[in-house]
Amino acid sequence: MSLTDKVAVVTGAASGIGKTIAKQFLDEGAKVAIADLNIDAANATALEFDPSGERAIGVAMNVTDEAQVEAGIEAVAARFGGIDILVSNAGIQIVGPIETFKFADWKTLLAIHLDGAFLTTRACLKHMYDQGRGGSVIYMGSVHSKEASVLKAPYVTAKHGLEGLAKVVAKEGAKHGVRANVICPGFVRTPLVDKQIPEQAKALGISEADVIKTVMLKETVDGEFTTVDDVARTAVFLASFPTNALTGQSIVVSHGWFMQ
Repeated sequence: MSLTDKVAVVTGAASGIGKTIAKQFLDEGAKVAIADLNIDAANATALEFDPSGERAIGVAMNVTDEAQVEAGIEAVAARFGGIDILVSNAGIQIVGPIETFKFADWKTLLAIHLDGAFLTTRACLKHMYDQGRGGSVIYMGSVHSKEASVLKAPYVTAKHGLEGLAKVVAKEGAKHGVRANVICPGFVRTPLVDKQIPEQAKALGISEADVIKTVMLKETVDGEFTTVDDVARTAVFLASFPTNALTGQSIVVSHGWFMQ
C-alpha cells in the first residue's frame, strides 16, 4: 500500500498531529499541501520538509471561510494535478462547564471542527469524483467521538458529528471509489493538550499532575499518552488502503482508553 504520487491536503498541518501526518505522507511518496491558518508557518513547514518545493507547498486556509477553502483546494489541484487524500485535522479546544460556556465560543469550536470538515470535504470531493481515481477522506476525531468528558460539551459534540459525516461520505462516495474514515486518538501531547492541563486543573480544583494521571490517562492500559507518530501511522494506513472494504469506520488510537 503506497502513497507514491498521491496528492494530499492536510489541514492544521503546520504543527502537532497534522504536521507529523504531512511528514509521514511525504516519506511515503505523496505530494502534500500543508494547509493552515498561519500561512507563514505552513510555508516554513513545507520548506522544512521539501526544500525543493516540488512535493510540498504551504496553503493559507481558514477552514471556516468558504471562499478561502475553495480557492485553496483549487490551487492545490492545479499545482499537483488533482486531489487524492484529505485529512481534515484543523481543530481547537475550549473547556468550561456548560452553564457558563459562552455561545460565541461554542459556535467558534463547532465551526472549525464541523464547518471546516464539510467545506474541505465538499471542495475535495469534486476533484476526487471528476478525476476517476477514487480517494480517501480522513477526519480527525477523538476518543471523544465515542465518550464524553466534563467541561468539553462543544468538543464532544463536534467529534461525534464527524463520525456521522464520515458515514455519509462513505455511502455517497463509494460509487466513485472514495472512502471516508475517522481516526479517534486518545490524549496526544501536543500544544493543544498542554494548554488544557492548567485549564482543567483550575476548573476541577486539582493539580496539573492529577489532571494527567486521574483525568487524561486514567482509562488507558499503560498510563501513556498517544503519540503523534501513532496517529500518523494510522493515517498512512487509511490513506493507502486499496478498497471500499474499510470505509465509514472509526479507528481508536488511545492505548486502550476506549475499546470497541
